[in-house]
Amino acid sequence: MNSTKINANLVKIAKEASKNSYSPYSKYKVGAAILAKNGKIYSGVNVENASYGLTICAERSALCAAICDGNKQILKVAIYANSQKPPIPCGACLQFLSEFAESLEIVVSCKKPEIKTFPLKDLLTNPF
Repeated sequence: MNSTKINANLVKIAKEASKNSYSPYSKYKVGAAILAKNGKIYSGVNVENASYGLTICAERSALCAAICDGNKQILKVAIYANSQKPPIPCGACLQFLSEFAESLEIVVSCKKPEIKTFPLKDLLTNPF
């Protein structure tokens, strides 16, 4: 499967996952799908809390699912949001993702049908 098809499939999984988002405060539904090095795909959603600092982003939710299953090497993450602008990961998520992938590809999409990709190093220039 070529990269364009893989990206489209990951976005489809992330979009489907976003339907399970718990976002009663912002109404900003986000889903993520992570492709592990072994080919398995893990999804996650944002989970809000009345104390916003306790909110979990979809990217970290999906990565935790992968780690829980024993996969600590990831190749791609796709993020979908029910918005007009593509959802660029926050700094916390970028740092979290960088722990498990040096050359990660980040794929983003939203209500507009376009898909954009970014190398992690372009969004997080100086990881810890």
